Amino acid sequence: MASTSTPLTLPVLPLDDEVVLPGMVVPLDLSDTEVRAAVEAAQAAARSSGTQGGKPKVLLVPRIDGTYAGIGVLGTVEQVGRLSDGDPGALIRGRGRVKIGAGTTGPGAALWVEGATVEETVPDPLPGAVTELVKEYKALATSWLKKRGAWQVVDRVQQIDGVSALADNSGYSPFLTVAQKVELLETEDPVARLKLATEQLRDHLAEQDVAESIAKDVQEGVDKQQREFLLRRQLEAVRKELRELNGEKEGEESDDYRARVEAADLPEKVREAALKEVDKLERSSDQNPETAWIRTWLDTVLEMPWNERTEDSYDIKGAKEVLDAEHAGLEDVKERITEYLAVRKRRADRGLGVVGGRRGGAVLALVGPPGVGKTSLGESVAHAMGRKFVRVALGGVRDEAEIRGHRRTYVGALPGRIVRAIKEAGSMNPVVLLDEIDKVGSDFRGDPAAALLEVLDPAQNHTFRDHYLEVELDLSDVVFLATANVLEAIPEALADRMEIVRLDGYTEDEKVVIARDHLLPRQLERAGLESGEVTLDEPALRKLAGEYTREAGVRNLERSIARLLRKVAAQHELGERELPATIGEGDLRGLIGRPHHVPESAQDPAERRTAVPGVATGLAVTGAGGDVLFVEASLADPETGAAGLTLTGQLGDVMKESAQIALSFLRSHGAELELPVTGLKERGVHIHFPAGAVPKDGPSAGITMTTALASLLSGRLVRTDVAMTGEVSLTGRVLPIGGVKQKLLAAHRAGITTVIIPKRNEADLDDVPAEILDKLEVHPVTDVRQVLELALSPATTAASAEPLAA
Repeated sequence: MASTSTPLTLPVLPLDDEVVLPGMVVPLDLSDTEVRAAVEAAQAAARSSGTQGGKPKVLLVPRIDGTYAGIGVLGTVEQVGRLSDGDPGALIRGRGRVKIGAGTTGPGAALWVEGATVEETVPDPLPGAVTELVKEYKALATSWLKKRGAWQVVDRVQQIDGVSALADNSGYSPFLTVAQKVELLETEDPVARLKLATEQLRDHLAEQDVAESIAKDVQEGVDKQQREFLLRRQLEAVRKELRELNGEKEGEESDDYRARVEAADLPEKVREAALKEVDKLERSSDQNPETAWIRTWLDTVLEMPWNERTEDSYDIKGAKEVLDAEHAGLEDVKERITEYLAVRKRRADRGLGVVGGRRGGAVLALVGPPGVGKTSLGESVAHAMGRKFVRVALGGVRDEAEIRGHRRTYVGALPGRIVRAIKEAGSMNPVVLLDEIDKVGSDFRGDPAAALLEVLDPAQNHTFRDHYLEVELDLSDVVFLATANVLEAIPEALADRMEIVRLDGYTEDEKVVIARDHLLPRQLERAGLESGEVTLDEPALRKLAGEYTREAGVRNLERSIARLLRKVAAQHELGERELPATIGEGDLRGLIGRPHHVPESAQDPAERRTAVPGVATGLAVTGAGGDVLFVEASLADPETGAAGLTLTGQLGDVMKESAQIALSFLRSHGAELELPVTGLKERGVHIHFPAGAVPKDGPSAGITMTTALASLLSGRLVRTDVAMTGEVSLTGRVLPIGGVKQKLLAAHRAGITTVIIPKRNEADLDDVPAEILDKLEVHPVTDVRQVLELALSPATTAASAEPLAA
């Protein structure tokens, strides 16, 4: 507790930005006018009072920003002399608190005020809480003093017993601000003052612990960096000594990316981007994970053939000879490549190699069934042009980053397949084969086919930007060859950017030439046989192509030849056959078994599918090329069968609609066609397409279903040697369809001699090889009536129609 008593009149000694608490002894500089005036006034007052041994008294008052505090400290001038620096000074001791009152007059130039001493009372004995507070303060003060090494002060603090004196002792603390010391001065209750001093000391120690922890961490980091620096310098010195011992030149293993970038032949924008990354690399430490990313990116950029190009071979005749020698047939593709080379030669002769930043690249899509040589053709094109060849497999690719690359922020990021293909080729104008582009899929990772739009667009691929490189890459001089089995599987926007070249399969004569000139020599080598040890005559090759395999390409034909040669090699090793040997047509059955595909025309008439009414032969196009398609029709018994139309064979909606149209046409025009259709409403009609596990769809089987139904109703057989294709309308018109060339090739392979096609498809016959047209009798028709006249054999009996008439 505190109370005021004992009025005093004292000269004021102002303290600017300083606070003196009771019990403190402080030296003051008398060169300051106000300090000297207060001390002199106090001395004069002491002399005039005549008190023996009385020391001059002053009132020490903190002055902050020109404002005096409400409480000051009574101080006695203990000694006047000179300070350590030689200036006059006075040693003053704080005695007790004084509450400041009104100003008054007094001797000298000092300011005199009236005041009253503040008397403090502390309970005796001390309560337990106060005792604990005293112990805590002494413990905190001791801890702080020990950290500063002030051991001699520790004992002094421990000897202080009074609560007020202990609290005022914190005035010596250098870490307290003036505001905090003023707060201590103006707190009159000793216990509250000690509590405040304890909180201030505790907060300071906490801050000091945090600061020491941070300083320790920083020092440890600095020490580690210094140690690492020294070790790396030592490592460099060791490597230098080793290089000198091995006779290597300085800098052979150097990672000086700046020198490498400046020495490389890079485009200007690429050089600027690379130098920026070099700056980042030089500023970052080896522990930074970004360092490895930058190094990998710089290595990729420096490995790219930015200004490397191969000179095109402008020997047009030589290029055509190369294509002819390596691939039989495929005249369309060869003509396109020859035209492309001729145009490039003329552009180069006239200085038009680069127009508007774009070069004269090409984007071709080779669409055709498997095994026709689409993939191998790409390598032949590169050979003919004198360019590097790279194959990019796109089958099953579902991630857009496979085309455009990953962002560099991902761990393990890589450039896309296009950039990797250019890097692998080592030139900026290779032939890039995008294999199986129709097998590209899409899922949550994006649509790779959409990412290919920029790659395959001649209007914008001169500024292609890969996500990993993030610099422009000129693809306008690249020849892109895309391969696909089904054109419809390629997105329309992507197909629009490519020039479509159809490879519809080989004729039997072309297969024989390919087998003789290409497949047989290759398989002889693989079977360990020398050229001339085994010879296949032309009839044997023709039978292999026609009866043992039935395909648009030659892949199965090559497998058959390989199997045949393996058989001959095994027989020779067993001593059953002497070499050299010639394999004829009659030897095939004994070596590789019976034929798998016997033409319909070669079978016994009673065993043919069209040996009964209601079966017709159609033509279709699949992903494996053209094929023949049989249609079977039957009528249900009027007593047991349900009326209506039944369709089987895994048919699509379009084909089901074609069957409805065919049935409707016959119902409405049956009398005109002299067909007994009066009972069609009461009897169910069943149309079946064999090979029921294979999905089928499309409108081109319309006239085939109509013919099968007409054959069933009339009892007339469909000619064995006739196949047909065409869409039918409700009025009986025959409408055009697609894939005429593939269908005619399939008809020829199946032994068909007569083919019926829509009149409006007659122009497509120009694409069919002449040797195939010579062996086929093609009838363009416009009406179903013409189809029935050509396809149905003459009536021999109407027995099959009598139940219907009944």
